[in-house]
Amino acid sequence: MTRSPSRLRRVLAAAGAVVAASLVLAGCASGSGATGDPSSSAKADGQFPVSITTALGTTEIPSAPKRVVALGWGDAETALELGVQPVGASDWLGFGGDGVGPWLKGAYTKSPKIIQTLEPSYEDIIKLKPDLILDVKSSGDEDRYAKLSAIAPTVAVPKGGANYLTTTKQQVEMIAKALGKESEGKKLLSGLDDAYAAARKAHPEFAGKTAVVGSYSSEGFGAYASSDSRSQFMQNLGFTVPKAIDQQAGKQFSVQLSDENLDLLDADLTLVLPIFVDASEVTSNKLFQKVPSVEAGHDIVFQDTDVSNAFSIGTTAAIEWALDRLPSQFAAKLG
Repeated sequence: MTRSPSRLRRVLAAAGAVVAASLVLAGCASGSGATGDPSSSAKADGQFPVSITTALGTTEIPSAPKRVVALGWGDAETALELGVQPVGASDWLGFGGDGVGPWLKGAYTKSPKIIQTLEPSYEDIIKLKPDLILDVKSSGDEDRYAKLSAIAPTVAVPKGGANYLTTTKQQVEMIAKALGKESEGKKLLSGLDDAYAAARKAHPEFAGKTAVVGSYSSEGFGAYASSDSRSQFMQNLGFTVPKAIDQQAGKQFSVQLSDENLDLLDADLTLVLPIFVDASEVTSNKLFQKVPSVEAGHDIVFQDTDVSNAFSIGTTAAIEWALDRLPSQFAAKLG
Protein backbone atom coordinates (compact mmCIF):
# COMPACT_ATOMS: atom_id res chain seq x y z
CA MET A 1 0.00 0.00 0.00
CA THR A 2 2.52 2.62 -1.18
CA ARG A 3 1.54 6.24 -0.77
CA SER A 4 1.03 8.00 -4.07
CA PRO A 5 3.17 11.03 -4.97
CA SER A 6 -0.01 13.15 -5.07
CA ARG A 7 -0.90 12.17 -1.51
CA LEU A 8 2.63 12.91 -0.34
CA ARG A 9 2.50 16.34 -2.00
CA ARG A 10 -0.77 17.11 -0.24
CA VAL A 11 0.72 16.12 3.10
CA LEU A 12 3.81 18.21 2.55
CA ALA A 13 1.80 21.19 1.36
CA ALA A 14 -0.12 21.10 4.61
CA ALA A 15 3.13 21.45 6.51
CA GLY A 16 3.87 24.91 5.15
CA ALA A 17 7.33 26.33 4.76
CA VAL A 18 9.99 25.82 7.40
CA VAL A 19 10.71 29.23 8.93
CA ALA A 20 13.35 30.50 11.30
CA ALA A 21 12.54 30.55 14.99
CA SER A 22 14.32 31.47 18.20
CA LEU A 23 16.08 28.78 20.17
CA VAL A 24 13.90 27.65 23.04
CA LEU A 25 15.81 26.48 26.06
CA ALA A 26 13.29 24.36 27.87
CA GLY A 27 14.37 21.89 30.51
CA CYS A 28 12.50 18.65 31.05
CA ALA A 29 11.28 17.71 34.50
CA SER A 30 12.71 14.57 35.98
CA GLY A 31 10.58 11.52 36.66
CA SER A 32 11.79 7.97 36.15
CA GLY A 33 8.31 6.69 36.94
CA ALA A 34 7.01 7.99 33.60
CA THR A 35 4.43 5.92 31.78
CA GLY A 36 5.44 6.86 28.25
CA ASP A 37 1.75 7.37 27.36
CA PRO A 38 1.60 10.07 24.65
CA SER A 39 -2.05 10.76 25.50
CA SER A 40 -1.13 12.30 28.85
CA SER A 41 -2.05 15.99 29.15
CA ALA A 42 -4.00 15.56 25.93
CA LYS A 43 -5.33 18.63 24.12
CA ALA A 44 -7.31 19.07 20.95
CA ASP A 45 -5.31 18.35 17.81
CA GLY A 46 -2.82 21.13 17.10
CA GLN A 47 -3.32 22.98 20.40
CA PHE A 48 -0.34 23.88 22.56
CA PRO A 49 1.25 23.76 25.06
CA VAL A 50 1.45 19.96 25.34
CA SER A 51 3.26 17.63 27.71
CA ILE A 52 4.76 14.30 26.68
CA THR A 53 5.91 11.84 29.30
CA THR A 54 8.91 9.72 28.36
CA ALA A 55 11.17 7.24 30.12
CA LEU A 56 13.56 10.09 30.94
CA GLY A 57 11.21 12.88 31.95
CA THR A 58 8.23 14.99 30.94
CA THR A 59 8.78 17.25 27.98
CA GLU A 60 6.85 20.53 27.76
CA ILE A 61 6.34 21.88 24.25
CA PRO A 62 5.06 25.47 24.55
CA SER A 63 4.00 26.10 20.95
CA ALA A 64 3.77 24.45 17.56
CA PRO A 65 7.34 23.52 16.54
CA LYS A 66 8.78 25.27 13.49
CA ARG A 67 12.37 24.02 13.53
CA VAL A 68 12.55 20.32 14.26
CA VAL A 69 15.70 18.22 14.55
CA ALA A 70 14.97 14.48 14.23
CA LEU A 71 17.74 12.26 15.60
CA GLY A 72 16.13 8.92 16.44
CA TRP A 73 16.05 5.87 14.17
CA GLY A 74 13.27 6.71 11.66
CA ASP A 75 12.15 9.85 13.52
CA ALA A 76 12.74 12.08 10.49
CA GLU A 77 10.70 9.83 8.21
CA THR A 78 7.85 9.84 10.70
CA ALA A 79 7.90 13.65 10.90
CA LEU A 80 7.88 13.87 7.11
CA GLU A 81 4.89 11.57 6.88
CA LEU A 82 3.10 13.82 9.34
CA GLY A 83 3.77 16.82 7.13
CA VAL A 84 6.72 18.38 8.98
CA GLN A 85 10.16 18.77 7.42
CA PRO A 86 13.04 18.55 9.91
CA VAL A 87 15.83 21.10 9.54
CA GLY A 88 18.26 18.48 10.87
CA ALA A 89 18.12 14.69 10.72
CA SER A 90 20.21 11.57 11.27
CA ASP A 91 20.79 9.08 8.45
CA TRP A 92 20.99 5.78 10.36
CA LEU A 93 21.01 3.48 7.34
CA GLY A 94 23.38 5.50 5.17
CA PHE A 95 20.82 6.43 2.50
CA GLY A 96 22.80 9.52 1.56
CA GLY A 97 21.22 12.68 0.20
CA ASP A 98 18.35 13.72 2.46
CA GLY A 99 18.77 10.62 4.63
CA VAL A 100 15.48 8.92 3.71
CA GLY A 101 14.58 5.84 1.70
CA PRO A 102 13.12 5.77 -1.83
CA TRP A 103 9.60 5.55 -0.36
CA LEU A 104 9.99 9.20 0.68
CA LYS A 105 12.11 10.41 -2.23
CA GLY A 106 11.40 14.08 -2.91
CA ALA A 107 9.64 14.60 0.42
CA TYR A 108 11.93 17.47 1.39
CA THR A 109 11.66 20.83 -0.31
CA LYS A 110 14.91 21.85 1.41
CA SER A 111 17.52 19.29 2.41
CA PRO A 112 18.14 18.90 6.15
CA LYS A 113 21.49 19.16 7.87
CA ILE A 114 22.60 15.55 8.38
CA ILE A 115 23.57 14.92 12.00
CA GLN A 116 25.77 12.06 13.20
CA THR A 117 23.92 9.13 14.73
CA LEU A 118 25.50 7.53 17.80
CA GLU A 119 27.54 10.60 18.76
CA PRO A 120 25.71 13.64 17.40
CA SER A 121 27.44 16.98 17.09
CA TYR A 122 25.70 19.13 19.68
CA GLU A 123 27.37 22.18 18.19
CA ASP A 124 25.73 21.47 14.82
CA ILE A 125 22.38 21.00 16.52
CA ILE A 126 22.70 24.32 18.37
CA LYS A 127 23.47 26.09 15.08
CA LEU A 128 20.16 24.85 13.68
CA LYS A 129 18.28 26.70 16.46
CA PRO A 130 15.68 23.94 16.96
CA ASP A 131 12.52 24.43 18.97
CA LEU A 132 11.99 20.66 19.18
CA ILE A 133 14.31 17.65 19.13
CA LEU A 134 12.99 14.17 18.38
CA ASP A 135 15.02 11.29 19.84
CA VAL A 136 12.12 8.86 20.15
CA LYS A 137 13.72 5.70 18.78
CA SER A 138 17.11 5.87 20.37
CA SER A 139 19.37 4.41 23.03
CA GLY A 140 17.67 6.11 25.96
CA ASP A 141 21.07 7.32 27.17
CA GLU A 142 20.59 9.81 30.02
CA ASP A 143 23.68 11.89 29.22
CA ARG A 144 22.61 12.27 25.59
CA TYR A 145 19.12 13.28 26.73
CA ALA A 146 20.47 15.84 29.20
CA LYS A 147 22.63 17.49 26.53
CA LEU A 148 19.82 17.60 23.99
CA SER A 149 17.31 18.91 26.53
CA ALA A 150 19.66 21.80 27.30
CA ILE A 151 19.32 22.86 23.67
CA ALA A 152 15.57 22.47 23.12
CA PRO A 153 12.58 20.44 24.35
CA THR A 154 13.47 16.83 23.59
CA VAL A 155 11.06 13.93 23.14
CA ALA A 156 13.01 10.89 24.30
CA VAL A 157 12.23 7.19 24.31
CA PRO A 158 8.98 5.90 25.84
CA LYS A 159 9.06 3.67 28.88
CA GLY A 160 10.43 0.33 27.68
CA GLY A 161 11.67 1.93 24.48
CA ALA A 162 15.32 2.18 25.51
CA ASN A 163 17.96 0.59 23.31
CA TYR A 164 15.97 1.21 20.10
CA LEU A 165 12.93 -0.81 21.20
CA THR A 166 10.41 1.96 20.50
CA THR A 167 7.57 0.44 18.48
CA THR A 168 6.21 1.94 15.28
CA LYS A 169 2.97 2.79 17.09
CA GLN A 170 4.78 4.51 19.95
CA GLN A 171 6.98 6.43 17.54
CA VAL A 172 4.05 7.71 15.49
CA GLU A 173 1.90 8.59 18.49
CA MET A 174 4.61 10.45 20.38
CA ILE A 175 5.89 12.39 17.38
CA ALA A 176 2.37 13.19 16.21
CA LYS A 177 1.52 14.62 19.62
CA ALA A 178 4.74 16.65 19.75
CA LEU A 179 3.98 18.15 16.34
CA GLY A 180 0.29 18.77 16.96
CA LYS A 181 -0.57 16.19 14.29
CA GLU A 182 -2.44 13.54 16.25
CA SER A 183 -5.21 13.13 13.66
CA GLU A 184 -2.62 12.57 10.95
CA GLY A 185 -0.85 10.07 13.21
CA LYS A 186 -4.02 8.05 13.68
CA LYS A 187 -4.51 7.94 9.91
CA LEU A 188 -0.97 6.67 9.39
CA LEU A 189 -1.46 3.86 11.90
CA SER A 190 -4.88 2.98 10.54
CA GLY A 191 -3.46 2.74 7.03
CA LEU A 192 -0.67 0.52 8.29
CA ASP A 193 -3.16 -1.77 10.07
CA ASP A 194 -5.12 -2.07 6.82
CA ALA A 195 -1.96 -2.94 4.89
CA TYR A 196 -1.04 -5.69 7.34
CA ALA A 197 -4.60 -7.03 7.33
CA ALA A 198 -4.58 -7.23 3.54
CA ALA A 199 -1.28 -9.12 3.58
CA ARG A 200 -2.55 -11.59 6.19
CA LYS A 201 -5.72 -12.17 4.18
CA ALA A 202 -3.68 -12.81 1.05
CA HIS A 203 -1.36 -15.23 2.90
CA PRO A 204 -3.23 -17.21 5.57
CA GLU A 205 -0.44 -19.79 5.39
CA PHE A 206 1.77 -17.49 7.48
CA ALA A 207 -0.36 -17.98 10.61
CA GLY A 208 1.48 -19.97 13.26
CA LYS A 209 4.65 -20.46 11.21
CA THR A 210 7.95 -19.57 12.85
CA ALA A 211 10.27 -16.92 11.45
CA VAL A 212 13.70 -15.72 12.53
CA VAL A 213 15.12 -12.42 11.32
CA GLY A 214 18.88 -12.63 11.40
CA SER A 215 21.70 -10.30 10.49
CA TYR A 216 25.24 -10.64 9.24
CA SER A 217 27.95 -8.03 9.60
CA SER A 218 31.71 -7.90 9.97
CA GLU A 219 31.14 -9.20 13.52
CA GLY A 220 29.27 -12.30 12.36
CA PHE A 221 25.68 -13.49 12.67
CA GLY A 222 22.98 -12.13 14.93
CA ALA A 223 19.23 -12.46 15.41
CA TYR A 224 16.55 -9.94 16.35
CA ALA A 225 14.32 -10.36 19.41
CA SER A 226 10.54 -10.44 19.07
CA SER A 227 10.39 -6.86 20.43
CA ASP A 228 12.44 -5.48 17.51
CA SER A 229 10.55 -3.83 14.64
CA ARG A 230 11.91 -6.34 12.11
CA SER A 231 10.54 -9.27 14.07
CA GLN A 232 7.31 -7.37 14.73
CA PHE A 233 6.90 -7.02 10.96
CA MET A 234 6.87 -10.81 10.74
CA GLN A 235 4.56 -11.21 13.72
CA ASN A 236 2.08 -8.76 12.22
CA LEU A 237 1.92 -11.08 9.20
CA GLY A 238 1.04 -14.03 11.42
CA PHE A 239 4.46 -15.54 12.08
CA THR A 240 5.84 -16.29 15.54
CA VAL A 241 9.42 -15.77 16.73
CA PRO A 242 11.03 -18.74 18.54
CA LYS A 243 11.27 -18.13 22.30
CA ALA A 244 14.92 -19.19 22.27
CA ILE A 245 15.83 -15.92 20.52
CA ASP A 246 14.25 -13.81 23.26
CA GLN A 247 15.83 -15.94 25.95
CA GLN A 248 19.26 -15.27 24.47
CA ALA A 249 18.60 -11.56 23.83
CA GLY A 250 17.30 -10.71 27.30
CA LYS A 251 16.46 -6.99 27.34
CA GLN A 252 18.41 -6.27 24.16
CA PHE A 253 16.84 -5.89 20.72
CA SER A 254 19.17 -8.50 19.23
CA VAL A 255 21.59 -11.26 20.15
CA GLN A 256 25.00 -12.03 18.72
CA LEU A 257 25.26 -15.64 17.55
CA SER A 258 28.38 -17.75 17.88
CA ASP A 259 29.25 -20.57 15.51
CA GLU A 260 28.04 -23.00 18.16
CA ASN A 261 24.50 -21.58 18.38
CA LEU A 262 23.91 -20.70 14.75
CA ASP A 263 21.03 -23.18 14.73
CA LEU A 264 19.00 -20.48 16.49
CA LEU A 265 18.45 -19.17 12.96
CA ASP A 266 16.45 -22.30 12.15
CA ALA A 267 12.71 -21.72 11.58
CA ASP A 268 9.97 -22.28 9.04
CA LEU A 269 11.36 -19.15 7.40
CA THR A 270 14.83 -17.71 7.98
CA LEU A 271 15.64 -14.16 6.87
CA VAL A 272 19.09 -12.59 6.98
CA LEU A 273 19.91 -8.91 6.53
CA PRO A 274 23.50 -8.22 5.39
CA ILE A 275 24.78 -5.14 7.22
CA PHE A 276 27.40 -3.27 5.22
CA VAL A 277 28.60 -6.55 3.71
CA ASP A 278 27.78 -8.29 0.46
CA ALA A 279 25.02 -10.90 0.53
CA SER A 280 27.42 -13.43 -0.97
CA GLU A 281 29.34 -13.46 2.32
CA VAL A 282 26.23 -14.92 3.94
CA THR A 283 25.22 -17.40 1.27
CA SER A 284 28.77 -18.75 0.93
CA ASN A 285 29.20 -19.28 4.68
CA LYS A 286 29.57 -23.04 5.26
CA LEU A 287 28.06 -23.00 8.75
CA PHE A 288 25.08 -20.97 7.56
CA GLN A 289 24.50 -23.48 4.77
CA LYS A 290 24.14 -26.21 7.42
CA VAL A 291 21.28 -24.51 9.29
CA PRO A 292 18.31 -26.89 8.72
CA SER A 293 15.98 -24.26 7.25
CA VAL A 294 18.74 -23.08 4.93
CA GLU A 295 19.48 -26.64 3.79
CA ALA A 296 15.77 -27.02 3.05
CA GLY A 297 15.70 -23.80 1.01
CA HIS A 298 13.43 -21.91 3.41
CA ASP A 299 15.67 -18.87 3.70
CA ILE A 300 16.00 -15.42 2.17
CA VAL A 301 19.23 -13.43 2.26
CA PHE A 302 18.32 -9.89 1.26
CA GLN A 303 20.33 -8.69 -1.71
CA ASP A 304 18.33 -5.56 -2.50
CA THR A 305 19.55 -2.86 -0.12
CA ASP A 306 16.38 -0.80 -0.49
CA VAL A 307 14.20 -3.75 0.52
CA SER A 308 16.50 -4.58 3.43
CA ASN A 309 16.41 -0.97 4.61
CA ALA A 310 12.63 -0.71 4.28
CA PHE A 311 12.32 -3.86 6.36
CA SER A 312 14.70 -2.47 8.97
CA ILE A 313 13.75 1.17 9.55
CA GLY A 314 10.23 0.43 10.76
CA THR A 315 8.45 3.64 9.69
CA THR A 316 4.93 3.44 8.30
CA ALA A 317 5.97 4.48 4.79
CA ALA A 318 8.82 1.97 4.69
CA ILE A 319 6.70 -0.87 6.08
CA GLU A 320 3.95 -0.33 3.52
CA TRP A 321 6.59 -0.18 0.77
CA ALA A 322 8.00 -3.49 2.02
CA LEU A 323 4.54 -5.05 2.28
CA ASP A 324 4.11 -4.46 -1.44
CA ARG A 325 7.20 -6.56 -2.13
CA LEU A 326 7.99 -9.13 0.55
CA PRO A 327 4.97 -11.33 1.41
CA SER A 328 4.98 -13.05 -1.98
CA GLN A 329 8.68 -13.86 -1.51
CA PHE A 330 7.99 -15.25 1.95
CA ALA A 331 5.19 -17.45 0.58
CA ALA A 332 7.44 -18.84 -2.15
CA LYS A 333 10.12 -19.78 0.37
CA LEU A 334 7.61 -21.47 2.66
CA GLY A 335 6.69 -23.72 -0.28
